[in-house]
Amino acid sequence: MGKATAALAALAVATAIWLPSLHLFYRKPLSNFYQEKGISPKANELAARHLRLWTEPALRQAELKKMRSSNAEWDFMGRSFLVWSLVNMGLREPQMKEQYLPVIDQIIQETVRIENQDGIYAFLMPYAKARSYVVKPARSLFLDGEIALMMGARRMLQEEPAYKQPMTERLKFIEKGLRANRVMALESYPDECWTFDHAVAMVAFKIADRLDGTDHAELCKQWIVLAKIHLVHQETGLLVSSYQTDGTQLDGPEGSTIWMVVHCLQVVDEAFARDQYERARKELGRITLGFGYGVEWPSSWQGPRDIDSGVVIPGLEVSAGSSGMAFIAASSFKDGDFLRSLATTLDMAAFPSRKSGQLKYCASNQVGDAAILYASVLGPLWERTRKP
Repeated sequence: MGKATAALAALAVATAIWLPSLHLFYRKPLSNFYQEKGISPKANELAARHLRLWTEPALRQAELKKMRSSNAEWDFMGRSFLVWSLVNMGLREPQMKEQYLPVIDQIIQETVRIENQDGIYAFLMPYAKARSYVVKPARSLFLDGEIALMMGARRMLQEEPAYKQPMTERLKFIEKGLRANRVMALESYPDECWTFDHAVAMVAFKIADRLDGTDHAELCKQWIVLAKIHLVHQETGLLVSSYQTDGTQLDGPEGSTIWMVVHCLQVVDEAFARDQYERARKELGRITLGFGYGVEWPSSWQGPRDIDSGVVIPGLEVSAGSSGMAFIAASSFKDGDFLRSLATTLDMAAFPSRKSGQLKYCASNQVGDAAILYASVLGPLWERTRKP
């Protein structure tokens, strides 16, 4: 055996030994990321960074400017995920509620002010202006649903009468639109409806029922029935991501959508949510050599790469968007093995940066970090909403 051959053989043996062990250098106890009671160390560090963003305007504007140059949706969703995170943190540690409430109110009020001032397009991608909405006047379920859920979540942490009427009005618009459409489809973009946004709206209805004594149970049930008829991808049994107002499917199942959908559906139809999670875990969730990640599409569907998919690494087909949302689903369904493997990948590949007790991921952005924060603290808000 020549020296070169021997060297290659030694390298192959060494690789076979260390590669399966690489994840051990990054793997930490699950409690470092998520805890059933209290708040995990990582959640506290992430939250500290986000709270600083909302108390230092110059820092926040710099961060938002970077995101909005790519996608105005990210600015909006970053606000939503942070509000939902802080509400869950306040429910976990009531003694911290007074610290979180001013930031929650600041986010909600600023978001509504921007929408009132600049219209729905302030938080939508440019193609929203390329054609007209089918239903007029134009409204986006993307905005109405998440703002209603932000207001409802805030009220669940501590009642604030100022949010009751605007929340109720948004939900009335949503309900009217759903009932006026034979497949209960509402636009987020012109003739483009997203399952993600409908699932968020269903949770907002459930929270309103808890807070205000309304009853949207039949409405939510009917949406589930119609979704099973019109929105299921035949090959996988997964809900598709987007569709037209007549129910014509557009994009098939996508990780960046379905992981959040199953989380929301826990409050609406727990059995269906579990079924969808298990299907998504099979089709879109991966653990390779101890590293967890999400792919954007099942093997039976190849969709176009878009801004929500994030970076997709060829070969393994790792999707940043799917992987980020997978944290939320894995945390929701107590899938400890998958959640821990996702956290291992995060610490290896997302380049964590810590300073003065604050954590951000250099390979991510504000909305990505806010979604991760949400995954690390979710639970109490849904539990309180589902209480009999």
